[in-house]
Amino acid sequence: ERWLQPGGHAEADESDGAQIALREAREETGIEKLWLHPEAPRPLDVDVHEIPARGAEPAHLHLDLRYLVLAPAGARIVRAESEARDVRWFGWDELDALELDSGLIRALRKARAIVASRDHAPEPRSEA
Repeated sequence: ERWLQPGGHAEADESDGAQIALREAREETGIEKLWLHPEAPRPLDVDVHEIPARGAEPAHLHLDLRYLVLAPAGARIVRAESEARDVRWFGWDELDALELDSGLIRALRKARAIVASRDHAPEPRSEA
């Protein structure tokens, strides 16, 4: 019932946070050609927040490692029904109306400052 960044959890054999972020973003948006912003810190933002108790699961702290991920111009989102109820692009001027949590607002401010520092980030070179 709220807007969050794409995300998820590491699989048992995964340890690289950046690669996990890319996998999760690709799964949740259906955009295969995503890449990490070449000039953004990795991670861009770290957030620790409390998750309230639910059912048999007790309250606990949750750690979000957030990365600045880019998509090609004109990329179309294809929502994976098993991943999210809705997925869409938002413009910077639309964010205030979304009532986002303070950690996500902080991360978006960092992202906006990096993106504003140059017109665009280059698309990645193909790796051999």
